[in-house]
Amino acid sequence: MRRSAAVLRVAVVSLVVLGLALPPLAAALRPLRERVASAGAAASSGSWADEHAFYKRDDNDMSPYSWNITGTYKGSWSFAGATNGSSRFLEFVTSKGDSVLELLSTPTKISGVHYVQGTITFHDVIDKSHDRGVAQIRLEGVYIWPFRQLRMVANSGADGEPLQEEDYFLSNPYHLLRIFSSQVFQDSSEEKNRRKNSLTHDMEKHCNIEIAAKVVRVSSNQNGNEFSYEGEHEKYRLEGLMESPSVDDDGECFSSILLNSTSLNVEAYYNKAVNYTLMVTFISFLQVLLLIRQMEHSNTQSGAAKVSIIMIGQQAIMDAYLCLLHLTAGILVESLFNAFATAAFFKFVVFSIFEMRYLLAIWKASRPLNSGEGWEIMRRELSVLYSRFYGILLGGILLMYELHNFLRPLLFLMYSFWIPQIVMNVIRDTRKPLHPQYILGMTATRVAIALYIFGCPSNFMRIEPDKKWCIAVTTFMSIQAAVLLLQHYLGSRCFIPRQILPEKYCYHRKVEDSTNQPIDCVICMTTIDLSQRTSEYMVAPCEHIFHSGCLQRWMDIKMECPTCRRSLPPA
Repeated sequence: MRRSAAVLRVAVVSLVVLGLALPPLAAALRPLRERVASAGAAASSGSWADEHAFYKRDDNDMSPYSWNITGTYKGSWSFAGATNGSSRFLEFVTSKGDSVLELLSTPTKISGVHYVQGTITFHDVIDKSHDRGVAQIRLEGVYIWPFRQLRMVANSGADGEPLQEEDYFLSNPYHLLRIFSSQVFQDSSEEKNRRKNSLTHDMEKHCNIEIAAKVVRVSSNQNGNEFSYEGEHEKYRLEGLMESPSVDDDGECFSSILLNSTSLNVEAYYNKAVNYTLMVTFISFLQVLLLIRQMEHSNTQSGAAKVSIIMIGQQAIMDAYLCLLHLTAGILVESLFNAFATAAFFKFVVFSIFEMRYLLAIWKASRPLNSGEGWEIMRRELSVLYSRFYGILLGGILLMYELHNFLRPLLFLMYSFWIPQIVMNVIRDTRKPLHPQYILGMTATRVAIALYIFGCPSNFMRIEPDKKWCIAVTTFMSIQAAVLLLQHYLGSRCFIPRQILPEKYCYHRKVEDSTNQPIDCVICMTTIDLSQRTSEYMVAPCEHIFHSGCLQRWMDIKMECPTCRRSLPPA
């Protein structure tokens, strides 16, 4: 099978080379120029359809080495005429749209002739049999370097032999990261199955798809591409025509299509992905510093008990998902493995070391009576804690897989991790459980990655920006952070009407001293002056009296009376 394919390639190349010397054969290989001329596509001199363009050499741009046109070309397609005159197999939504052409060029034994394989992808196209918005067609042909001419025809690969360009696609980060992002963030499972099929297998029975194009090298400082070019990277522009005469002389399958594409600088795209991983690594480092700051703020048993274990667990699950996603992207794109593996490692450090350790500290502080029990009971309850965490982690993956079409609402729900802490503050009337720097820092770093993926118009994953979703999630996170800051400075129940609040114990109540004997504070061992204002001392429910500052600092450590160890209500 491989031998027959090789013989076919040599035959195609030989026919094209003979066409250079014999005008009748060259005209046969060339698509229907008369229709292009009638549509006005070749009105300007020097276009690909000019009678002498195929034979004209560029004397100012000759070199001992031929151009290598391997790469990804992104541009636009449009009808040569006003509209699509036929739609036997493809139904075009508009008269123009975006297209992506990926080529793999390999030299042949004939000097200046390259064998080319690739695919062309049309957007804003509906295939009637599959009903999708993207059509992909496999191509093969030859590139004549001295004349800068590219001739390609459709190839379905029906002989069962894998095409050579597949190896190139499997090493191209531009192509692989697009697959990764489409499967994770955009396409449903039904659309994934649709993309596996090529249109060529059905169309080759009825249509002859032919592409004739001219390849021109352009200056690197010209605009027209979404990536900036630096250094001496070659940049090419491809201009041509795609036609589809019918096999059974029943008219065209679709009207002639003009193609205009510019090569992408894959190296710049590679650098953009690396810069993203550096951003994730820096964000992870900041989150480690913020976690350390928060752990120092709540380093006592009473302080840790004020923090919501659901809030920390939800953030740990988010970091675990980010770790898995970056590791998967690194495995998929081998050339970017080091960059994505570094980002995945830092996310692993954040959730597995710091957040899980803090989670365990909060769990121990919330059950002080059981912390002194036997090791077997402690180990059993600890196993339950870890089982619940990893069970929710795996269950969330299955849930997102099943509800793939609702991924963005699910992400919006995951960004509600501050709400459990807000509710806990109101219920328990806790005082300053979170450090303000932790609140602001975590809010900014958590939303940064989401804003890049769904808000940056030129993100490396090529996901269409969703400004409404970005504004909604930023507003939602800002409101949560604002409520936490209000609770920190004005009180946990500052926004709750007094009429619906439960009755709260008053520590600053008047005490009648009938004995006229001095009372000492057991915390600082100094005398308490009961004749002063009631704000200078506090009276516990057990009638023990302490200085206000002394008891408040004690309650930050333990919510127990220093004298009788009776439980104390929130102040």
